[in-house]
Amino acid sequence: MKFSDRSVAALRCPDGKAEIRAADDALPGFMVRLKAGGVPMFLFQYRFGGGIRRITLGRFGTITTDEARRKARALAGAVADGRDPWAERKASAAQAEADAAEAALTVTALIDDFDRRHLSGKKLSYRRDFLSRTRQHLAAIKNTPAAQVTRKQAVHVVDAARDNAGTTTARRVLQYARTLFGWARERALIETNPFEAVPAPGAVVFRDRVLTGDEIGAVWRAAEGLEHPYGPMTRFLLLTLARRDEVAGMTWGEVAADLSTWTLPAERAKNGKAHVVHLGKPAQAILRAALGAEDGKPLSTQPKADALVFGTLNRTKVSSFAWIKGKLDKAIAAEREKDAARRGEDASPLPGWTFHDFRRSGVTWLAEAGFPPHVADKLLNHVQGTVRGVAAVYQRGEFMAERQKALEAWGAHVIACAEAKPATGNVVALRRA
Repeated sequence: MKFSDRSVAALRCPDGKAEIRAADDALPGFMVRLKAGGVPMFLFQYRFGGGIRRITLGRFGTITTDEARRKARALAGAVADGRDPWAERKASAAQAEADAAEAALTVTALIDDFDRRHLSGKKLSYRRDFLSRTRQHLAAIKNTPAAQVTRKQAVHVVDAARDNAGTTTARRVLQYARTLFGWARERALIETNPFEAVPAPGAVVFRDRVLTGDEIGAVWRAAEGLEHPYGPMTRFLLLTLARRDEVAGMTWGEVAADLSTWTLPAERAKNGKAHVVHLGKPAQAILRAALGAEDGKPLSTQPKADALVFGTLNRTKVSSFAWIKGKLDKAIAAEREKDAARRGEDASPLPGWTFHDFRRSGVTWLAEAGFPPHVADKLLNHVQGTVRGVAAVYQRGEFMAERQKALEAWGAHVIACAEAKPATGNVVALRRA
């Protein structure tokens, strides 16, 4: 029979049969399948490559018989042209699935996948730095499917990192992005690594800046003009030789009740190892001032353990280090101009410096003052220091007493630099007693 809506609706599956199939007399291959208790389903059946192919056209009621016939006629035409509509439909479905998977794997999703499958087994400090930098500097392409990121976009990412955070950061972002997308390519998640051929900005800079005594004093005095927490935090950084992010995230729960030590927890340390920092009188004075405690009197305030020591007014972690340094540089420049005018000379600008230079300056002075290098390594919480190889396996001493003496000597040196009269050279010196 020739199918019509009436004839198809009249089809019944005889008792005892699971299903029946009926063929249309007018169009070869056009069929209806009816299961017991079910609704007729339109099919198109044809032979290809020695086998039988069947393609579902739709359920009766969802489409009409005429609509199903038009679909069947189009498929019959494709077969007549030597094509395999079933294989084409399967390939199309597979492509659609692949496209959906590709669209779902955005750059953000790729970073999360990389973190779960790869970074979870890496050193905590590396994992934290990797995630922080990639999520921040790849934000412009975070919703872009990873497989669709172009080399042009990759170049823009690195250029933006250089413009906003400097050459060193841009090189690190490029390194991390190459690693991320290289990992995705190895797992066949993407075909090419858009960051592979992006040129590294600038040149590798090995910093060797060591602040002179005059410069240390200038930074200390300039910090006095900055309100809490910026000024006190700068001075605390200088006294403890700690990393700026470690100090910015410091909580009162990490500080001993008598303010004698600060214990940096492993989860916040760069090398994933807890670190004890002895606090001399100048550092303790900064903490007492933050608590509003009078000199020489017992502490009356016990802040919450999770409260930031150097938190901002809205109780958030300090992150505006570029702004802080700009304020310090401005104050230092003003002092140098005033001092130069007093001497009847032209003021010279202070050479470029960073907060990280405090650490190098401190251990350099300590070495000159006679403190051994392994003590300096422990002060900086370095895992790979002067004690290496087999010796490092067996040498597990922390040199607590020596570290305390070293920081006390450094603190005394900083205060001496601050109280010295500004001069043109490094005239301040304090040697180990």
